[in-house]
Amino acid sequence: MTEYRNLGRTGVRVSPLALGTMMFGARGNTDHDDSVRIIHHALDSGINIIDTADVYSGGESETIVGKALAGGRRDDVVLATKFHGRLGDDPNESGNSRRWIIREVENSLRRLSTDWIDLYQVHRPEPGTDFDETLGALSDLVHQGKIRYIGTSTFEPSAIVEGQWTAERRGRERVVAEQPPYSLLARGIEREVLPVAQRYGLGVLSWSPLAGGWLTGRYRTGAEQPASSRAERQAARFDIAAPGNAAKLAAAEALAVLADEAGLTLVQLALAFVLEHPVVTSAIIGPRTFGQLESQLGADKVKLGRDVLDRIDEIVPPGVNLSALDAGYTPAVVTEASLRRRSA
Repeated sequence: MTEYRNLGRTGVRVSPLALGTMMFGARGNTDHDDSVRIIHHALDSGINIIDTADVYSGGESETIVGKALAGGRRDDVVLATKFHGRLGDDPNESGNSRRWIIREVENSLRRLSTDWIDLYQVHRPEPGTDFDETLGALSDLVHQGKIRYIGTSTFEPSAIVEGQWTAERRGRERVVAEQPPYSLLARGIEREVLPVAQRYGLGVLSWSPLAGGWLTGRYRTGAEQPASSRAERQAARFDIAAPGNAAKLAAAEALAVLADEAGLTLVQLALAFVLEHPVVTSAIIGPRTFGQLESQLGADKVKLGRDVLDRIDEIVPPGVNLSALDAGYTPAVVTEASLRRRSA
């Protein structure tokens, strides 16, 4: 029996495992019928929240989700999608501006074959756009009934606080959920993001709980690195020669041993760990195949003992990301030299 959790202070109840659909479409499973079967099985197994985004396979993922929810399933699903990423060559076909939000929500609604989106999320920050403009547009969509709630993804603690203050001072609808990266190998959000989310009563939908595949058990010291479309797209995150990735490999090996001693698979240990944190609402799983989904279902029923959690803390200390690349977002003030050098 699934024990549903409150999404922050909204009163909406969601399953501890959320179905992420990034791997449905050209970036992963190109068989629409198979993808729909996977979605249906997840729903039949008690999952009631689906997370997607307009940029996943250029909108194809949203289209697949729309097909899966046809025939009366839509009303029982908490449907979340995101905007921000680039979807065309026009300079205004991306970002967090009112112009793009008002246009893109209509595209998502069409692809999803629905009249409303339960949680519409800002996929990444955009410092050059006044967040009041973004919140103003999203508030209008709430009032129009096109979206129910506003969320953010991979926002820094200061940006999360800014969003709450902006809503209060400008009379906007407030952000009710944050979607950060969180796993056994990427614990950085334990320092500030999760405490800030708790302080403001936000729901937390954590992405990449399996660390992009590092916690599936496929990566082993001395073994040939498994083929992966994700590794091809993000080579730096999987280069074993990089110190951060070498640390992740060593930690994954130690965690696999710990999982075996506890009578669990590494996947079960990884998901149960994320769901153990009192501030996390749901862990977003992103299966590409039916078998991958099956291996992850039921992890929300696993309870980790204090001894296991203590061992985890010894392997990967609390509040630490073993690789800086796993933070999911690096501010422009760090990546662009002109923002921190007068001479530039």
